Amino acid sequence: MFCMQCEHTIVTPVAKGCSYAAGMCGKTSEISDLQDVLVYLIQGVSSYAHLARSMGIKDVEADEYLPQAFFSTLTNVNFDEERLVEYTKNCMALRNRLKAAYEAACAEQGVTPEQPEGAAQLDLSIDKAAMLSVAPQAVVNRGFEQVGEDIIGLRLLALYGLKGVAAYMEHARVLDQTSDEVYAEFHRIMARLGEDPTEMEELLGLAMAIGTLNYQVMEILDAGETNAYGHPKPVQVNMKPIAGKCILVSGHDLIDLHHILEQTKDKGINVYTHGEMLPAHAYPELGHKYPHLVGNYGSAWQNQQKEFANFPGAIVMTSNCLINPEVQGYAERMYTRSIVGWPGVTHVIGDDFSVVIDKALECEGFKYDEIPHYTTTGFARNALMEAAPAVIEQVKAGNISHFLLVGGCDGDKAERSYFTDIVKQAPKDTVILTLACGKFKFNDLEFGDINGIPRFLDVGQCNDTYSAIQLALALADAFECGVNDLPLTLILSWFEQKAIAVLLTLLSLGIKDIRVGPTAPAFLTDNLLTALNEMTGLKLITTPEQDLNDILNG
Repeated sequence: MFCMQCEHTIVTPVAKGCSYAAGMCGKTSEISDLQDVLVYLIQGVSSYAHLARSMGIKDVEADEYLPQAFFSTLTNVNFDEERLVEYTKNCMALRNRLKAAYEAACAEQGVTPEQPEGAAQLDLSIDKAAMLSVAPQAVVNRGFEQVGEDIIGLRLLALYGLKGVAAYMEHARVLDQTSDEVYAEFHRIMARLGEDPTEMEELLGLAMAIGTLNYQVMEILDAGETNAYGHPKPVQVNMKPIAGKCILVSGHDLIDLHHILEQTKDKGINVYTHGEMLPAHAYPELGHKYPHLVGNYGSAWQNQQKEFANFPGAIVMTSNCLINPEVQGYAERMYTRSIVGWPGVTHVIGDDFSVVIDKALECEGFKYDEIPHYTTTGFARNALMEAAPAVIEQVKAGNISHFLLVGGCDGDKAERSYFTDIVKQAPKDTVILTLACGKFKFNDLEFGDINGIPRFLDVGQCNDTYSAIQLALALADAFECGVNDLPLTLILSWFEQKAIAVLLTLLSLGIKDIRVGPTAPAFLTDNLLTALNEMTGLKLITTPEQDLNDILNG
């Protein structure tokens, strides 16, 4: 195996990348190899989907299925080899169907069909042994000896960024939000990556195109969530349990939480969010409608083994961020959903969560109420726009000096104390915006307000980056300046591929001087970091003291 897609990547003085019997995320070498083969095959399917579109042929099933299958290879999503083999089997059938349709259309129109190179030529019988046998040609750092680490790094920047886009595409699709333009661009980029481009300029262009694509996806995802559940409104959420039977919902997909809330409303079961699901409380058709959505339990994804073990009810993982549930013995109370999978854990297919409800009723539940502790969330697009005039007035009056957007993924590295420390040390006339699970580094702190404007604004999930961008654009318009001229600094914590997609989105929009940490992604070489710094001002975090000094006085 070889993998370097997340922050847990093994980095030693002589090698970079997880290349042993198991990755740091817990996936085995076989799972990693099966994922590599699946990704390579998806690139080949996209080659023919792209060519077929040039002949006027669109395959809706392929459009929807390929991002789902690609999403399954994201960090901490699917560890179930049987399902990976099934994804590969289905993708092979789609490739053969698209190839036949393309070649038939060419024959009918008297056009000589193209013969795409690279991944499009992969052919294998679908079983685990056959897939593993071709893993060496599908490994993500293939061709390293010929092209070197900089080109491999750029290929991985694009590939991993596109994985994040695929995840957001699936989050949008389950809310009936799709775009033919998005699918066409996804296939174009995926197909080109399967041909192993070797030019730095082209690969940087692909990376920026992926950022632009992700902005489109986040726009339709925002529409899907707000059309279904209304625009979030700021709300206080209890972070402590109350007595009663219970279900915990983690991940990202609001639609699954909605199904569970609807099916439990008369069952005497309390429902809790976890991790990135916390912002669900702010949606009128979720948190404001169902009183048995009683609070949030626990914190960010990396703490789930301890938190889930102590949760006395059923647990549903709706999307990425799954960690081995067997270590702490709660696998029999856990249920996976959608793309997520772990061997032996019950997978819910369809919208009937009765098996989860039955388990919750069997479990002990919480015996007593704990003393409430609250955090506020829900400052998404509409709420931010409504607050914008008051915020602008306070900026013009000199009462707000700077905005710090501190967000992204959380993780367990000690260096992540930086994100807590920098918001603690930020002057009292600064406003802190946050999104994604990085908020759990400081959302239990008291920040106060600036003349009635909260100093702490939780925008929502990583899915809600679109809202933060809209605020920045609105402020720039109000001050008649560019976004980069605003008193706004972005400090992003990364862990996996969604964060890379978001970073590429921000860079593609021309946003400069972003700080990222706690460490550089292993696939970004020193040369690439230097190049990105020269192009965009992207830089690594240093210390809270130094960075605040540079931000506020530079």
